[in-house]
Amino acid sequence: MTAPFLNVTSSLTGRRWVARLDEPMQREALAMAQVHGLPDSLARVLAGRGVRVADLPDYLEPTLRDLMPDPSTLRDMDAAVTRLVQAIERRENVAIFGDYDVDGACSAALLQLYLEAFGVPVRVHIPDRIAEGYGPNIPAIRALAAEGAALLVTVDCGISSFEALEAAHAAGLDSIILDHHLAGDTLPRCIAAVNPNRQDDLSNLGQLAACGVVYMTLVALNRALRGGGRPLPDLMAMLDIVALGTVADVVPLKGLNRAFVHQGMKVLRQRGRVGLAALMDAAGLKEPPEAWHLGFLLGPRINAGGRIGDAALGSRLLVASDAGKAQHMAHELDQLNRERQAIESLMVTEAEGMADAQEVAQGRRAIIITASTAWHPGVIGLVASRLKERFQRPALAIAWDADTGQGVGSARSVAGVDLGRAVRAAVEAGLLVKGGGHAMAAGLSLRPEQLAPLQAFLEARLTEAVAAADESAGLSIDATLTAGSLTAGLVEELRRAGPFGQGNPEPMIVLPAHILTDVIPVGQDHMRIRFRDGAGAAGEGIAFRAQRQSLGAALLAHKGKPVHLAGTLKVDRWGGRERVDLRLIDIAEPR
Repeated sequence: MTAPFLNVTSSLTGRRWVARLDEPMQREALAMAQVHGLPDSLARVLAGRGVRVADLPDYLEPTLRDLMPDPSTLRDMDAAVTRLVQAIERRENVAIFGDYDVDGACSAALLQLYLEAFGVPVRVHIPDRIAEGYGPNIPAIRALAAEGAALLVTVDCGISSFEALEAAHAAGLDSIILDHHLAGDTLPRCIAAVNPNRQDDLSNLGQLAACGVVYMTLVALNRALRGGGRPLPDLMAMLDIVALGTVADVVPLKGLNRAFVHQGMKVLRQRGRVGLAALMDAAGLKEPPEAWHLGFLLGPRINAGGRIGDAALGSRLLVASDAGKAQHMAHELDQLNRERQAIESLMVTEAEGMADAQEVAQGRRAIIITASTAWHPGVIGLVASRLKERFQRPALAIAWDADTGQGVGSARSVAGVDLGRAVRAAVEAGLLVKGGGHAMAAGLSLRPEQLAPLQAFLEARLTEAVAAADESAGLSIDATLTAGSLTAGLVEELRRAGPFGQGNPEPMIVLPAHILTDVIPVGQDHMRIRFRDGAGAAGEGIAFRAQRQSLGAALLAHKGKPVHLAGTLKVDRWGGRERVDLRLIDIAEPR
């Protein structure tokens, strides 16, 4: 194990701090700074993410031309394209069945926009989370067939929908699956199942979100239709939707995914899509959007419809062409998001109390499982996320239906623990009614008598992986700075290593031995801090959701004292002025 950064073996929240850069990376950073004239802090951030001197220009400006593989490397892509070309040439009625999350909405919108550009009649169905549940269902499939659909395309779902796709076949529908969730050994009945996470796919594209799979399908369609005498849709103009789905689904922002988001942000900043422009306005986003805005401002609002309102509202907003209607839909989603936040706050408080009680009674477990008959099933994924963040372990939240007695659950994992595979194994072991997902997130349904054996199964299966994740866990530090060096120019320079997100973390900087001059609770759970360095330069920051956590208690206890402050940097623009904010993650006592 490497030496602790600044000798912090256990911070005030119990974390070990480690340097992200080992010696070879430090040499690479020095070379980048010298050869390309980069600031030392940016060179360190890039080297810490595996960038080499020779790769620097391409990394700083990732392009789809360089990173997009041949779509035909995806299993069944050619079969899917052949059938979709047929639907376009015949102008068949196409039904798109999507998931109710952001990735599903984006995937459905991409395919709808593309097909309608050729005059293809399209009907999009996004299931109601409570009434229908996840994925294709037989009543909806039969209704789509009765409406005249000839082709069914499932997006961000379908890879485990055996009964529903059998029903589609019986109703005379051809089916295509465009998905990215982990597949089992057998596949549902369909013409093509394009999914980089099916067992026999060798594309090495398993990190794609479903919207990325759909986008690659559109690239293949443009190739197949080129030269046909018809104008082809501008796929580059659709990258804002791909960026939104990619960030919101928390897939790794590396390689092709990073290029999707990098180029998609350029499109988003042009505000050419009326639906997303209206949503940015409804969210109060006045500054040029960054990737984190997709995950924390726009994504939650798109998701709100699927969680507690009209599940298809987000998808309709993305394809809207009328600015007035788009503003109305964006306002409705913003209101739903406010309602969702209130519901979530109550549920999280209850779930944290359950988890704390379990810790006392049972000790530390590999996975935290909480359940209630009073919880809204549309919000349990957020509860699982909050539990995962607080306890740094996989977490599962279950909402029991008081009428049917059955429960639906949503789970979130930590790096290094493949939760989706564990859930699929539980399904195969007969411990769940159904379930699926990917490494970092999963969904499931179960009966009450399955809960205890499920917990024992997951505990046994995940214990070793969670222990390994704990062993390797630590706060990885990129660089040290001082309050006096925190400028908007520095933050802008560091942004060149982005877009940041899952798999490409924001630069973690430390302000060593700064005096914590003020600690002020703000909002429901947050804390604003002020600090100064040894030269007297002052700075500010905020610790989100810290009031009820160990971080908040540590801040209050160390007001007026020197501490090491670790966090990420953001530029706060308000009232015509700029201020660099430290988004505080951890603090430690100097030793």
